[in-house]
Amino acid sequence: MKKSLFLIIMIAFTWTSCKNDSGGVQEIRGGGPNSDLIRNPATANMPTDTNQLARIVFEQPEYDFGTVKEGEVVTQTFKFTNVGKVPLTILKCRSSCGCTVPEWPEEPIPPGGTNVISAKFNTEGKSNEQKKVITVTANTYPNESKVVIKGIVTPVKG
Repeated sequence: MKKSLFLIIMIAFTWTSCKNDSGGVQEIRGGGPNSDLIRNPATANMPTDTNQLARIVFEQPEYDFGTVKEGEVVTQTFKFTNVGKVPLTILKCRSSCGCTVPEWPEEPIPPGGTNVISAKFNTEGKSNEQKKVITVTANTYPNESKVVIKGIVTPVKG
């Protein structure tokens, strides 16, 4: 008797929980400042339409600063162009280390437009070969691009 009652309750629960399932994917629209700008037209049923996305191309995606003394701050600007058909919006830039601080434009870059991402690498406490990766997240495909600052830091003899 207990097993039958349990089975009836489970069937009723399953039926009511699936009752509101539309069987499809719903689009969620946020109210944030970039919610209308960041749209990825890729779906599970169709191939990715990269023509409807921004495209970021860096003039020099890797910068070798050579050899510097420990304690110096290395600054580099990475110039880029939006070669896509829609405005490019950079959501964030993050570095592989707290010693490297990136700055990026907050306003959308129109198709054909150029701008820069700047980075400051503080070599204090660093020595020998260094490679710092900055990951750029934007409305591009793929949505992450990378630029690199690398070189050799000579330790200060104390």
